[in-house]
Amino acid sequence: MFNKLKQFKDLRDQAKEMQSKLAEENITTSSNGVELTMNGNLEITNVNVGSDLLDPSKKEKLEKAFKDAHSDALKKMQRVMAMKMKEMGGLPNIPGLS
Repeated sequence: MFNKLKQFKDLRDQAKEMQSKLAEENITTSSNGVELTMNGNLEITNVNVGSDLLDPSKKEKLEKAFKDAHSDALKKMQRVMAMKMKEMGGLPNIPGLS
């Protein structure tokens, strides 16, 4: 039982290390005049909107550009996260937790 607790603690420590390394990652994407930056915690840290999109008549275009930029940033960050996890050896296969 103590061996399983040690394995669980090791797994938790490895996950915390992975989370802190991923939090350092940032990606920036743009779509139709909207530039968006996302960190490894999947938080949007910066949004830059082109002044031409601030016209009320372009509201729908701005909304679509923002959704597209967010979707692109999310996909790219998920790829970065998967690669970082792979580089770090992934999570170990612990019997009883799989």
